[in-house]
Amino acid sequence: MPANNNLDLRQEMARVAEAVDKQFDLLLTVPEDSRAQLFKTMRHAAIGGGKRLRPLLVMATSGLFNVDENCALRAATAMEALHVYSLIHDDLPCMDDDDLRRGKPTAHKAFGEAQAVLAGDALHAMAFELLADEDTHTDPFVRAEMVACLAKAAGPSGMAGGQMMDLVAETTTFDLPTVTRLQQLKTGALISACVEIGAILGRVPIEGRTGLRGYAHDLGLAFQIADDILDVEGDEALAGKALHKDEAAGKQTFLTLMGLDRAKEQAQMLVDQSKSHLNGYGEEANLLRAIAEYTVQRDR
Repeated sequence: MPANNNLDLRQEMARVAEAVDKQFDLLLTVPEDSRAQLFKTMRHAAIGGGKRLRPLLVMATSGLFNVDENCALRAATAMEALHVYSLIHDDLPCMDDDDLRRGKPTAHKAFGEAQAVLAGDALHAMAFELLADEDTHTDPFVRAEMVACLAKAAGPSGMAGGQMMDLVAETTTFDLPTVTRLQQLKTGALISACVEIGAILGRVPIEGRTGLRGYAHDLGLAFQIADDILDVEGDEALAGKALHKDEAAGKQTFLTLMGLDRAKEQAQMLVDQSKSHLNGYGEEANLLRAIAEYTVQRDR
């Protein structure tokens, strides 16, 4: 990208965030019946705030293959719906018990625990509904592959499995390989799925996705290491959520296992490595490269 790539990235992030918010606004119109509270809770959690990194990855990857932007946006919104579901449930008292998310009260604090559980469930279902919809892609095989990809990333071999490991980490000491595996599942699986779905939308065969898979794998780990660093060095006002939670819970993290300096070096190494996986692409992949750099430069 040109010298002002950071500005360009932030402009693209803002553009995608606005587009995703508009999608949620349309999808979550509050009905005039007894379901209204459910829709209000979903809107509270889904609209406004957040980096929208996952939908941006879908848009950036699909853009490599000239996918129709409206189709890509619907898939990107599906990925964000799944992500928001995970945040709602992760914030519940039975999980991480957080009061603040994206600079506002968490869903259960604003609307109640039962409403938050249902809102998360509904957003989870919405994600698959969007991917399975003809308006997202006319090819049923593409739609089926996207659904299967997200299901694997969200389930016991992906995000849910990682969340279980994270709960166990509160009472068990994990070594570095185990923490790495935990984060590959809890955080990395959905990030990888966003890149994969961008390629699926572009009808890229499995054998043609190797570089993109390598990029996503390294990006996911770099993102989590940066998150661990922000949990210690970050500003809660900028982060929009409580920090130092892992330390308080006595969990092993990349930071506790490697130390601050080595963690920063490792994160930058992973960013450089992730970009090297894109060497087969030209300037059209500059947005993906900029996203990788942003991963370790962000303040939230």
